[in-house]
Amino acid sequence: MYSDNEILFPHYAIPALRNTRDGQWAQLVDDLEGKPETSPEILGLMSLMIDLNGCLSCETDSFRAMRGCTACAKQTLRRCKDNDEELRRSFQERVTQMRNHDPSADQ
Repeated sequence: MYSDNEILFPHYAIPALRNTRDGQWAQLVDDLEGKPETSPEILGLMSLMIDLNGCLSCETDSFRAMRGCTACAKQTLRRCKDNDEELRRSFQERVTQMRNHDPSADQ
């Protein structure tokens, strides 16, 4: 029943998103292949998907949670009205945020 649901969008679902859109999006997913899950690029895409998918409001017994994170993310991207350029711009902003984040400032 619960295929691959997590608390937040998981890094392992990224490759499955490649064919949900064309052009710049597919290239973005290709560019992330092989990067460690803690890289600013992976974390930036995860942050973008968390917002697009509405992961923070997802309940474990909801229909979308039961379908799994990968299926939810694919559906979200198919329905997303932003074009690939807008998604890529948002991704780049998040990567910059990840790179500029200083964990020692949180203490």
